Amino acid sequence: MHQSGPAGLSGLCRVTDHLYISNGKAANDSAQVTRCKITCIVNVTKTKSSCPPPDVDYIHIPLPDSPLSALSDHFDEVADKIELTAGCGGRTLVHCNAGVSRSAALCISYLMKHRAVTLLEAHMWLKTCRPMARPNSGFWKQLIRYEMKLRGCNSVRMVSSSLGEIPDIYEEETRNMMPL
Repeated sequence: MHQSGPAGLSGLCRVTDHLYISNGKAANDSAQVTRCKITCIVNVTKTKSSCPPPDVDYIHIPLPDSPLSALSDHFDEVADKIELTAGCGGRTLVHCNAGVSRSAALCISYLMKHRAVTLLEAHMWLKTCRPMARPNSGFWKQLIRYEMKLRGCNSVRMVSSSLGEIPDIYEEETRNMMPL
């Protein structure tokens, strides 16, 4: 069945003119990668692509989608690479297995650092192009620390809920999930 919407749920979603996010399947679709003029791929999965496209910069960050993974160790490196690629007229695709948690957190870190938006604004920006984006709670904590480092204040905070610690922006929907 053909997906409608920005690029459908299975395609490459455009975050900015120079940044795309997707799941692993779409990232390995060379026709989509070529059509979107991707010149750099950041793969945040445990397994490296068997054959990254020729003439495409390829960065592999072998981290599991675990709240304990130190994804923040890569925030500056990936954000700066995306910006450098954009400065040369290129386009970067950031992907993980589902295009929901690891890649979303890295795209958010880029938006905060190089587009000078708050964590809250970066999250809303990403959700408009990739509605299923939802970093895990550990990545949220790392993004909150990163925002404090970049801006000296926070636009999102972690709060306790019946599901454990969550970002305050998920409070309303979490409450709505709970039976009365």
